[in-house]
Amino acid sequence: MRQRIVVGVDGSPGSLAALHRAAAEARERHADLHVVLAWQLPGGGLGGRTTYGPAVLRECREAAVDDLRAILDSAFAVERPSVPLSGLTVRGEPGAVLVEAAGSAGDLLVVGSGPRGRRLPRLRPSVTRYCLAHARCPVLAVSCLSYKRGKGPPHIWPTSHQSTERSSSARI
Repeated sequence: MRQRIVVGVDGSPGSLAALHRAAAEARERHADLHVVLAWQLPGGGLGGRTTYGPAVLRECREAAVDDLRAILDSAFAVERPSVPLSGLTVRGEPGAVLVEAAGSAGDLLVVGSGPRGRRLPRLRPSVTRYCLAHARCPVLAVSCLSYKRGKGPPHIWPTSHQSTERSSSARI
């Protein structure tokens, strides 16, 4: 079985840097590249407390799939990665979704790191920190700033923790 490189994306500069680094790692290791986009209902994590009909859930799922396709098309517009690539959209908190997607100790989880913005930063948990604390596989945290400036490779953090709950998902 080939090694899997799992990378989380959301369209931010940090996630795009992580996506490109994950593609490079997959090429170097002759591994499969699995791109994961976590999505939530309107209102974020609090949106789960509101009852939404099946039409809203379907629209959100379809929007997530469209977003993932757009991110992949944009990131690889010039050159497609020369490795097997699959995309997955999963409803849930980003950190938990990524930790579950990279559930095997032989996987490598790649995440972008960097500023989370000025608006409500304390209410948005750090996906990178969550992954570092809970992943059962090594985690490669890619800084969009050091990636852009060419300050060298990111650090690969070995971790060993248990998996989280499953969430609904869609593959593209």
